[in-house]
Amino acid sequence: MSPKRTLATTARVLKQLSHDPRSIVLLLVAPSLLVGLFAWLFDAQPGVFDLYGGPLLALFPFILMFVITSITTLRERRSGTLERLMTTTMNKPDFIIGYGLAFGLMATLQAVITVTFAVVVCGLSVEGPVWQLGLVAVVDAILGTALGLLASAFARTEFQAVQFMPLLVFPQIILGGLFMPREDMPDILEAISDWLPLSHAIDAINAVTAGDAGADLFVPLSIVAAFALAALILASLTLRRRTP
Repeated sequence: MSPKRTLATTARVLKQLSHDPRSIVLLLVAPSLLVGLFAWLFDAQPGVFDLYGGPLLALFPFILMFVITSITTLRERRSGTLERLMTTTMNKPDFIIGYGLAFGLMATLQAVITVTFAVVVCGLSVEGPVWQLGLVAVVDAILGTALGLLASAFARTEFQAVQFMPLLVFPQIILGGLFMPREDMPDILEAISDWLPLSHAIDAINAVTAGDAGADLFVPLSIVAAFALAALILASLTLRRRTP
């Protein structure tokens, strides 16, 4: 892997995104709009937004980064761009890590905007430091990016990439602890949820909003980061130059 080639890929992806205002709006504005809609919906019910607002900061960036990353990467392969790049000195890790860095930067910007909007505009109560809330949101968005890159390696069309959501995304939403505390689930489902990274992202968010620190925050956060790293490695190993 070459840092120069990796950074060149990152710069190229960011340049492409700068010419795609719809993707920029979807990445940077849509999460805040969704959080704001939820806060408005339960404005008359005190405490509801404080209970669910934190986990939503893990949920929305995760989903949007998964969709945008998987579709964008797949277009690179279907258009033949990846195949042309692979005829140069660039290799698969350069491509995957370059994409990961580009969307990781977008995820950081997304997290700053969304967390600021949730706390300042929507009034989300956070017992812990706000920067920790942003950190969890960033790591969770990077997880969505990594899983999106992994899904794009197996999909042949943009529609197939989106079809991976029922496999990779929806079970994590259902079993992540957003709708029911994981300890109240049937034993088998609780055991399954322990192996889903979004479960630990929601645990980390809840730790910040409750004012917990130390292992309650950084252990689940480390698990999410480990899943993201594993997905990036697997994506680099399974990436195909061109869709058949």
